[in-house]
Amino acid sequence: MSTPPSPQRSIYLNKEESFMYDREKTFPMEDTCNEARIEFTENGGIVNLASRRCQIIRLSRSGALLKISTRFKLPKNFYLDIVSARVPMIGCLALRVHANDTVEARFLRLIAEKDMNRIFVYSTHPNHRDRTLDIYS
Repeated sequence: MSTPPSPQRSIYLNKEESFMYDREKTFPMEDTCNEARIEFTENGGIVNLASRRCQIIRLSRSGALLKISTRFKLPKNFYLDIVSARVPMIGCLALRVHANDTVEARFLRLIAEKDMNRIFVYSTHPNHRDRTLDIYS
């Protein structure tokens, strides 16, 4: 039988994991305005998939800043579905939930440049007004 790790050991591992995330390459965030949907599993005897509407305010290849319209208990892991740009479920990890109903989320995989361009084409933000979709790539 193995013994459980000591509390000091687990604190050390948490610091080490945090250090690994801090060393990852960060991509610059761009302002955007896209409608999206947060999908997560609720556990109430039966596990079912719940979804809530949100708005993407800022976006990078590795993360996003989301604005939620209603207060609800957001789980640590969820999927982000950007319906207008036809970008299917992206696995996300909630980093921080702010008091002004914004959520900092980190993607579990990097978004491809092609998907980023598609998201910006369907954005209603004035900075992306002149973007066009390249249908040949």
